[in-house]
Amino acid sequence: MFAQLPFSPLEWLPILLGIATAYIVFGIAGFGTALVAGPILINFMPLSQIIPLLVLLDFVAAFGNWLSARKAVARGELLRLLPCMALGCTLGVVFLLNLTSDLLLLLMGLFISAYALYSLAVKVKPARLAAAWAVPMGTVGGLFGALFGSGGFLYAIYLNARLSSKEQARATQSALISCSTVVRLSLFLLAGVYADLALLLLALCLLPMMALGLWIARRLTLNMSREAFVRLVTWLVLGSGIALIGRYLSEVNSPF
Repeated sequence: MFAQLPFSPLEWLPILLGIATAYIVFGIAGFGTALVAGPILINFMPLSQIIPLLVLLDFVAAFGNWLSARKAVARGELLRLLPCMALGCTLGVVFLLNLTSDLLLLLMGLFISAYALYSLAVKVKPARLAAAWAVPMGTVGGLFGALFGSGGFLYAIYLNARLSSKEQARATQSALISCSTVVRLSLFLLAGVYADLALLLLALCLLPMMALGLWIARRLTLNMSREAFVRLVTWLVLGSGIALIGRYLSEVNSPF
């Protein structure tokens, strides 16, 4: 099965390790697969293929998380965010399939760096937000989710500022990300992205690494605080974002 895909053994190693690491982060933080796997995978395939690939894997992972936490979901907040998220996802898919790869590379680098800097700078829970914030947070979250594969941090900011229960916030975020993956999966399907059998085969090959990452995440949460681990990963994500911006600048300034 691996032989049918255009990757050498040396290329498979970072791809497999990148996916496993991404789903360790997803298992602990509830989002962030594209922030971790994206900078690795972009060395081997275009971003327009990476995001649909991760959406397939996220769909399986998020559905499992939602099932185990569905009773704690704050339905009012979920229903408030869903329409805005769907609108943002639609815009994101249109942008993803029509923007140039160079511009996407720069945007992804800026997005990842901005997210990491925000996460490192904000150490206290934000003040309670009004319900009207669901419109910009949901729309931009959906846009980033479709365009860069990760808008979950915006949902987390909104829900943590709206809900006093950590369990409710996490469960609602899992439900929202599950719905987001369904919307993005449907949009990519309608756009014909999944007509590429090689992409589907690659997703199938990566499923075991996704499962391994989620299993390791469950083990790590028993021995390490979620906050300490996510902070460590955020520093790595910041380095990845800066590297992507540097790569874009080097390609733009290259005479060849």
